[in-house]
Amino acid sequence: MILHPLASPIALALCFFQDDASAPPVGASSSALVEMVRNSGAVAVAVLIILLIASICSWAIMLSKWRRFGRARRQSRGFLRAFRKSGRLSEIAAIAGNFRPSPLVSVFNEINDEYQRQSGGRGTPRNPLAMERAAQTASSEALTAMETRMTWLATIANGATFVGLFGTVMGIIDAFHGLGTAGAATLRAVAPGISEALITTAAGLVVAIPALVGYNQLTAQLRDFASRMDDFGRELLNAIENAALLTPQPTQPPPEDPAQPRRRNF
Repeated sequence: MILHPLASPIALALCFFQDDASAPPVGASSSALVEMVRNSGAVAVAVLIILLIASICSWAIMLSKWRRFGRARRQSRGFLRAFRKSGRLSEIAAIAGNFRPSPLVSVFNEINDEYQRQSGGRGTPRNPLAMERAAQTASSEALTAMETRMTWLATIANGATFVGLFGTVMGIIDAFHGLGTAGAATLRAVAPGISEALITTAAGLVVAIPALVGYNQLTAQLRDFASRMDDFGRELLNAIENAALLTPQPTQPPPEDPAQPRRRNF
């Protein structure tokens, strides 16, 4: 009789694990997972605790950022509508405080303050480059304030897999140690270490993947806010320059000719 080429390795594996062939099947997967976590060693438990804390921190950061960015986006839309309807900087400055969560308000306040210092809010600004630098400074400060705690989210997204990998390596070490202690290649000898390795690996992925997705989404929203602030700064500068050009300048009386005799009006 001709045997399949895979028959001999399978038969050898069955001979190795024949002591556990009569082991009772595990019940539900959830109860098996709880049982494996309960029987894990100190290193695996420490890794799982670290990953749990990291997961809580990452979700707290993501939820707070999503809530803050959503509020800033709504307030920015309202502030833009009010800005485009109004024709005076004084009117916009009076209502800007109602849209404080919007980063556009910071850009407007900085440009308006610089314009007031240069020309008192009237006429053409003497130094447009200073107003552009003020807009860039306000945009950078607002973006920096919105980026707080983003480094922690990036650290969790990149480091959770390595923490889980550390638990995986320690679990494999325990598996080989159990195999050497038992003196026989049985499933009962390597199962605890392998289960610890698999649990920590899965836990690391469960923590890292949501943190990575959230970080990428939040970074994209930050780039969108940065471009919107730059566009609004240019729009505001153009509006100021156009309004200054349309404002009639006061006419100066012609200078008197000293050669002509001065006339007196009675």
